[in-house]
Amino acid sequence: MAGKMKLFSVTSERPLATKIADYLDIPLCEVELQKFSDGEVKVNIEESIRGTNAYVVQSMNANVNERLMELLIMVDALKRASVHSINIIMPYYGYARQDRKARSREPITAKLMANLIQRAGADRLITVDLHAAQIQGFFNIPIDHLSAVPLIGDYLIEKYGNEDVVVVAPDHSGVVRARRIADRLNAPIAILNRKPRPHEDEIMSVIGDVKGKVAIVVDDIIDTGVRATTSADILLEKGALEVIACATHSVMAGNATERLQNSRIKEVITSDSIDLPEEKQFDKLTTISIGRILGRAIEGVQENRSLHPLF
Repeated sequence: MAGKMKLFSVTSERPLATKIADYLDIPLCEVELQKFSDGEVKVNIEESIRGTNAYVVQSMNANVNERLMELLIMVDALKRASVHSINIIMPYYGYARQDRKARSREPITAKLMANLIQRAGADRLITVDLHAAQIQGFFNIPIDHLSAVPLIGDYLIEKYGNEDVVVVAPDHSGVVRARRIADRLNAPIAILNRKPRPHEDEIMSVIGDVKGKVAIVVDDIIDTGVRATTSADILLEKGALEVIACATHSVMAGNATERLQNSRIKEVITSDSIDLPEEKQFDKLTTISIGRILGRAIEGVQENRSLHPLF
């Protein structure tokens, strides 16, 4: 690939972008982002980037609509600055839970997101643990779907490797994700059988043996924390010794941090795919950085090397 590497952060992921920059041993490019009184956004790139390969770090956290618009404006600015390629590093892909029509007159907003990103001018997307893997098919540009599961798995081996553990999928759709962790821990899996209805969180049964074991619940997103805490309650009722909750993306909406801190969950393990402000940190939270794997992915793209070892 022609052109030097240039790394950018818009607003949402400056701490993660800094870790990526440290790994790559390059500075973050200076970007001036102005917000006007009516909410409009303007971007100015403070250096010449003509002919370079631009890598833009932006997760769809907090105000997802604002983050998306910032990204699209940034992509337009890069395109008009004559970069060679525009590569989006989006650790958390917003609207991923709207990946299909659950009811007859609903949108498929995950597909709309893909359309907007591509039409703006992006040449590649690098993301982490999509809520639905088939979202990759919404894109006509290359998409590299990385996973934080190996990093979380390594942490679990180090801390709970000597315990009698069972890895729990919070629903049937999470079995593949749970199996990947279970294989690393050489542990059995269990499944929480939930009612398949929108906006309901009733667990009908537990499939598998959790009695006398440390139950590790593996999900992709922790949003309000209700799903994690109800999972913990039923597992403890079924005889689990303690419950560990793991998820790649910590949205932590509303009073999720309070709910999790006051719950019966022993530890909440997540990645820094979303930058949590100080007020959303809590004692039970352990954060594992994905900066290194994203840095390695950028290196691979820049040098035309296979990214297979990262999958």
